Amino acid sequence: MVNLVSQCQQAEGSPLNEFRPLVLGIDAGGTMTDTLLVDEYGRFAVGKAPTTPHNESEGFLESAEDAAGYFGMSSREAFEALAVVLYSGTGMLNTLLSRTGRRVGLLVTKGMEDMVLMGRGLQAWADYSYQDRLHAVTHAHPEPLIPRNLVRGVTERIDQFGTEIAPVYEHEVVNGVEDMLAKGVEAICICTMFSYVDDAHERQIAEIAQQVIADHKADVDVYLSSAVRSVIREQSRLNSVILEAYAAGRSRQQLLGVEEVAHSQGFRYGVQTVLSYGGLAGVRYPRLHETMISGPVGGILGAKYVGDVIGSDSIIVSDMGGTSFDISAITRGTIPIDDEPTLARFKLNLPTIAMDTIGAGAGTIIKVDPLTKKVSLGPESAGSDPGPVAFGKGGTEPTVCDCDVVMGRLNPDNFLGGKVRLDVEAAKKVIKEKVADPLGIDLYEAAEGMANILEESAKDAMRQMISARAVDPAEYTLMSYGGSGPLHMAEYSRGMGFKNILTFPFAAAFSAFGCATADYLRRYSRSVQLTIPPNADAAHRADVVEQANRVWSALKENAVREMVEEGHEAGKVEIQLFAMTRYTGQLEDVEVPLTIQEFSSDADLDTLVEEFDRLYASINRAVAQYREAGHTITELGLISKVDKIKPQLVKQELGSAQPDAEASKGTRQMYYFKEWHEAALWEMDLLRPGNVVEGPAVVEHPATTLVIPPGDRVWVDEWTILHYEHA
Repeated sequence: MVNLVSQCQQAEGSPLNEFRPLVLGIDAGGTMTDTLLVDEYGRFAVGKAPTTPHNESEGFLESAEDAAGYFGMSSREAFEALAVVLYSGTGMLNTLLSRTGRRVGLLVTKGMEDMVLMGRGLQAWADYSYQDRLHAVTHAHPEPLIPRNLVRGVTERIDQFGTEIAPVYEHEVVNGVEDMLAKGVEAICICTMFSYVDDAHERQIAEIAQQVIADHKADVDVYLSSAVRSVIREQSRLNSVILEAYAAGRSRQQLLGVEEVAHSQGFRYGVQTVLSYGGLAGVRYPRLHETMISGPVGGILGAKYVGDVIGSDSIIVSDMGGTSFDISAITRGTIPIDDEPTLARFKLNLPTIAMDTIGAGAGTIIKVDPLTKKVSLGPESAGSDPGPVAFGKGGTEPTVCDCDVVMGRLNPDNFLGGKVRLDVEAAKKVIKEKVADPLGIDLYEAAEGMANILEESAKDAMRQMISARAVDPAEYTLMSYGGSGPLHMAEYSRGMGFKNILTFPFAAAFSAFGCATADYLRRYSRSVQLTIPPNADAAHRADVVEQANRVWSALKENAVREMVEEGHEAGKVEIQLFAMTRYTGQLEDVEVPLTIQEFSSDADLDTLVEEFDRLYASINRAVAQYREAGHTITELGLISKVDKIKPQLVKQELGSAQPDAEASKGTRQMYYFKEWHEAALWEMDLLRPGNVVEGPAVVEHPATTLVIPPGDRVWVDEWTILHYEHA
């Protein structure tokens, strides 16, 4: 890899040959582990290595070594200088999908023992295709994470107003825990009705359980739903605490392994991980399930960061790697947050940056039914081990990556900077035998057809999101990234009508770049039921103000304490309040951010109402407003933040449209539009601001490849961002 630091990101006033790395960002995807190493001037370099699911620390170190090499440093020299190491990935999600988590027991309010089995209708039908929703005979409930024989009911009850109706029957707790220990549980969850109002009973049950565990000298963790997510909706709260117990424990061991390797290389601090709503937290963070989809989140943060730099506030993001295709929309600078996402068919009380995902990546396995000749892609992926057939690591099934190799779109001698030599003949053989021959068509026509199916699947996913969110593509910039994004963006963006289409020299590590732009950040919230009638008297409004301030005060105390425990100075913690608000009687909330630190007067209540009305109108149109119903606050919360150093995009002067001669790498035959073309080859890192590349062309980078078909072109702007233009 040409040194991206010296070639593209030379900050003004920074010494050209002196590098002091401060931030290391890692994104461990399903196929590759990407690294972004950032120095004190915001300059950065990219590293890449295959993901190692059995021991993520191995891929972490190899990728970090790759990035450090472009600073001319050993990994130890880099780690000794670093102030921040942040790690994101999909390990916890994979634990959930593969059902390889811990053996968990559950204590619930008596009468609610079947909550796990019952689930919610929304999650029971999640991820089903339209056809399967029509034909219910194919329907099956998600496999429960806790079997019914590990659930015990406990007599107790606190009502919705926080009044104790029935005390905790302590002997039922003791008997239940002893039975669970005899059955070999590794963790115990506690979830009682209305614990989001008053968690006294959950804490009491936990104390009894911990005493029984200590008496049996067992090593079993205890989790409280009120501590994991103290909000309304028992089923989603239950899913969240179960997930923390079931999957977070195993994932924490992987993260601690990553931290151990970092320390062995000389890193002096704790490793951070990325939360699903866009902040950073230490690997010992008590609500680690909030990092479940941390990898894809990084790309959206990076897109927002780049958008702010170049002045684009409405962005469609698209991330295509080896396994999946992730998309989301940033509208007028606002990143969408889903308070109750459905992950792996589980509805969770987990604020998450909203995105859609389909199984469509370059590693997607191609299947052809020998009888019906029906072609299907995925959702299975070859992953990094064994990987596509062309990798020569034992893969036997054809993938889209093999098709790209066959069509000459990938350089067999420069994949991952030459670390992997692609076996073109093996790719041709498997595509011919398992795709072309069964379909009775030409080898190259079959290869391009499979790539087109992948690209159409990605395009359909974008169309569905655009339709669901009433987005006008003409107002949006498409940002394409991921290792396979630039490889296939020409076709999955064609005809969509976007205002602009962008990709990046560091597209393969864009999610890691986005993670590096994140600040230390936490979200805290608590469910409430505060009504503001249109003609509320002064006493009622004063009571709302007093209750809201009391909740926010408790959340602030907890937020600052956790930040200080992770090593931050209390004086540097910034707090932003928010209130989930709706018109009384409605079912959906709107998150209203507030610039105040508390309700200091009755007028602040009016400010909240006015801001909600404005946001509601911008989302649903003014004609949908219903002020006469009054307003209800259903949840109060805050975001705590501490800033950190970030990578910088450096603006440069635009130069010649003709790339330098040293950027040219000759030509190669490339199959596109059912015919062969002599494509010009270019080195991506040697393209300069102002350069224009006309298709047919292939712009190569050790971590990604940008394909430009005949008639299209790419030009480089002053930020070294690549702009794609269709014919």
